[in-house]
Formats: sequence, structure tokens, C-alpha cells
Amino acid sequence: MSIPQSAGGPIASRDDLVGYLEQGCKAPSAWRIGTEHEKFVYDPATLKPVSYEGRPGIRELLEGMRRFGWEPVRERDNIIGLIQDGASISLEPGGQFELSGAPLRSIHETCAEVNTHLVQIREVAAEQGLGMLGLGFAPNWRLDDVPQMPKGRYGIMRRYMPQVGGYGLEMMFRTCTVQVNLDFSSEADMVKKFRVGLALQPVATALFANSPFREGRPNGFVSYRSHIWTDVDNARAGLLPFVFEDGMGFERYADYALDVPMYFVYRDGAYIDVAGKSFRDFLAGRIPELKGIQPMLSDWADHLTTIFPEVRLKRFLEMRGADGGSWQRICALPALWTGIYYDQTALDAAWDMVKDWTTEERQALRDAVPRQGFATPFRGSNVLALARRMLEISSDGLKRRAATDAAGMSEDGYLNSLRVLVDRGYSRAEELLQRYQQSWGGDLRPLFTEYNFL
Repeated sequence: MSIPQSAGGPIASRDDLVGYLEQGCKAPSAWRIGTEHEKFVYDPATLKPVSYEGRPGIRELLEGMRRFGWEPVRERDNIIGLIQDGASISLEPGGQFELSGAPLRSIHETCAEVNTHLVQIREVAAEQGLGMLGLGFAPNWRLDDVPQMPKGRYGIMRRYMPQVGGYGLEMMFRTCTVQVNLDFSSEADMVKKFRVGLALQPVATALFANSPFREGRPNGFVSYRSHIWTDVDNARAGLLPFVFEDGMGFERYADYALDVPMYFVYRDGAYIDVAGKSFRDFLAGRIPELKGIQPMLSDWADHLTTIFPEVRLKRFLEMRGADGGSWQRICALPALWTGIYYDQTALDAAWDMVKDWTTEERQALRDAVPRQGFATPFRGSNVLALARRMLEISSDGLKRRAATDAAGMSEDGYLNSLRVLVDRGYSRAEELLQRYQQSWGGDLRPLFTEYNFL
């Protein structure tokens, strides 16, 4: 989740909100790739999450990263994040450690950034005796095992979430994801990418499914993290059927976001709790807690970070369907979507693939994939076949992009870890379940050794 946004001055009218989104339009030569990934931080001695204070602890981890030139972001007396050269490290509700990468030109650059981050956290975490784990859901921690981080927005969300869904606290404290942010050239380009992304998001979920355990035992899902999002807060999540309707554009999304309940407004280093009130009421001066407070574009930017559909529109599009995973697979997620979004032939092929899917079919995929993964049936075939086609389209797009590294390697190589899954026909989650039932003997402790990033 985000640190407070800086986006501009007072809002004069609804047109300013639409214009803010429209400012994301960029010429293809200016398109960039921004990769985000989260991982669980734990104490190898106890296999439990670590608190903010203490040693080992999250505050000490953040402070330790400053030796590499990261500048602190503070909330009152607490360091809650770090920034450097367009990238940020943010503190998630349960202490999950997130790198939000800088906007970069190629998958080679974003993967180099990810690997530099690994080198840095290995050094600091080794000094402090920490482990880090890449999964979509904490495998054996109870909710009351997970410490709460000292960020004001999380206190507001923690109070509000149980009022609007059954899994909000699960999402906040026990999930991790990997995401990619990608650009668009025009409103029409945004709409086409938005539609393709929403339709194919369940296929990406199957490809990255990696959360089969809950509180020490199998949970019946391959992506429990994805299942959680079906009952977090349906006023701000889901597949957004209106995106596929005539008239979709920046105005339509702005109108949707205006009526999504807010969490907070940030002023003078503090969060004002307005959970459940709409941004539309904020603009109209109808929120008593905000009397005399002028709505700012930074408030709009903050609000957009609290909307959680499967694809999220800011001044870019954010792909949100994947579980957190092993280090070598972090780069596969941006490669998958870059190949589709940043080559017109690939984007057209992906649209041809999904354009006649009905609302009911898209929702059925979304509902079934968290449990069934590749085996989810679709039109006489299954999601494994859809994943194979999605990979082919992305691979062709990456090859046509012809963005090579110094050794002449194509970005297409970053899809290899996904090809392995499709070729063998089962996900990382099913691999973990096999180990749990066989070599681990029903004990999840080996997972923390075999899948520790550090």
C-alpha cells in the first residue's frame, strides 16, 4: 500500500479529477514498467512475524536500508517507508516488506532493480537475523500472531474493514502480492488494456497461484489470497463490469471512484477518519469531519490507492491478480503483461481472445480459479489452455519489442518460469502441497528453509 501522495493543488471541479487520470496518457516512447512485490518478514528462530520495534524488528530493517542511500519517510516519530530515485519501500499492515520499483524502460532494468534490492536486504537482514518468504498468504500464522504497524491509515482500515467484508483483516495482515504498473497512450488504449487485463486476470492468478496453506494446513485453494479478495469490500473490489460497457473512459472511472467509500484524508502528518463517506460528498462539503478542509488533488491520488479492483486505474494501469512468489518469478509478472500491453499486435491478439467472453463467464473464471487453478473449465477446455495462449501472445510481443540486455538476451526469457508451470500442468501451490504431503510429512517448517529469499 502507498505512502501519502503528492499530486497537486485544490480541486476546482469534477473535471480536475478526470484530467488527473487523463494526464497518464503517454507516447509509447515514454512508456515505462513499474514492478511492486511484497514478502513476509519473519524470525527464523520462531518462524513468526516480527514486530515494528525490537530486534529483530521492522524499524531496524528500514533504518538499516538507509546505508544504501534510501531516504526515510516518517509518520510522527516512526519511519514508515523509504524513497530513492523514483522507487519506494513501504510498510504494509502486518510488516510485509514491499519494494515499489521505479518506472523503468525494460524488464531487464526492472529485474536488475529487483536483484539489487535482494542484495541489499540480504546484507541488512543477515545482520539482524531475519528471514523473508515469498508466498501469497502467510502459511502458519494466526491473525493474532501478526503485529500491527504504526501507520495511521492502517488503524482506520482495521476498524472499518470488518464492517464491510469477511476477509478484510486477512487481506491486510496475511497476504503478499507481486504487481506491475503499465502505461497507456490514449483513452481508447487505456480502455482496451483495462478490458484485456480484467478478462485475463484470473488466468494470471492461476499462473502465479502460491497460497495453499492457512494456519499450518492446506486451505482448499491454490490461491487463497485471491479468494480473500472476493469478500474484502465489494464496493471497492472486483471485476468492474462497467469497464466493458459502451461509454467507458476516464470520466466513467472517475464517477465510479467518486462513489467508492473513502478511508481517510491526510493533513499535517495525520489521518482524519472518514471511513464510509464518499469523495463526492467531500467535494460537496457534506462531511462534518472535513468542514473547512479544501479537497486537493493529493486527496484524490490517495483515494485512488484505496480502490482495489482486479485492475486498478491511476495514471497507469496496475495488474493486481498475482500471489507473491519465489524471487526468480518476480520478474515473470511484469514480463507477462509487458509483452501483451506494449506491443500492438499482441494487445490485439489478446483482445481477440477475450472480446466475446460474457460478464457471467468472466465472473465464473474469477470465482473458480482460486480453488481450481489451471483445472478451471472454460468453453470445453480449461484455464491451462488459456494460460498457454496468454504466454504465447506475451512471448511474441516481447520478441517484437526486441529489448535486449548487454548479452543480447530477449525479455522473453523472463517467461521461462511460467512456461515450466504450463508445460508440467500444475502450479507452484500444487508443488508446495506435494511437498507438504510427501517430503515434509505434513510439517510446514521446512518451507521456511527451502523458500527463504535470504
